[in-house]
Amino acid sequence: MEETFHYLLMANQAAFRREVFQRLKGNGLTSGQPKILDYLGNHDGASQKEIAKGCHIEPASLTTVLHGMEEKGFIQRRSLHGDRRTSHIFMTDKGRGLQQQVAEAFALMEERAFAGIPEDERQNFLKTFAKLYDNVMAQKEEGRAER
Repeated sequence: MEETFHYLLMANQAAFRREVFQRLKGNGLTSGQPKILDYLGNHDGASQKEIAKGCHIEPASLTTVLHGMEEKGFIQRRSLHGDRRTSHIFMTDKGRGLQQQVAEAFALMEERAFAGIPEDERQNFLKTFAKLYDNVMAQKEEGRAER
């Protein structure tokens, strides 16, 4: 198959995901949950809205993923300061243990992905990749505005 951008993007995502889940096998995590734990590693107690934005997940999808995580005892929802309209998500001890495993798996995969690539090339790639994302999201917003 021709090595187009979209093909390489999908192939890399699939390989990265497969390897991460192989490393996390047997802990009960399902699709979408590792990135939420990763986000909570730096934002424990974030609101659902903040998590959705930070993880690039639609709020309705996030609700389903969080429900599964709560049932497995990885997280707990709490309202703060008596405001019952907004749930804040906190990792449990079990969730913190898994979050550490997720962080290690992600770090190992990034190290493996960038093996043999000089730091300046890595930084340039990440800047370009971020610009690609911004471009895609800007086009998505333009599409919404046209409707």
